[in-house]
Amino acid sequence: MGRLFKLLIFLIVVGFIGLVAYAYVGPFFGAEFAPEQTETRVPVTLGTD
Repeated sequence: MGRLFKLLIFLIVVGFIGLVAYAYVGPFFGAEFAPEQTETRVPVTLGTD
């Protein structure tokens, strides 16, 4: 049971390190993480009492 727990912790740590590495190295290989930015204008009518 202890070996299984150690393996699970090891896989979580390796997965986290891989995810962080992909976040840093990904843009060099064409992976774009920034969302597309668009300007939105909505008219607002203020009610005066």
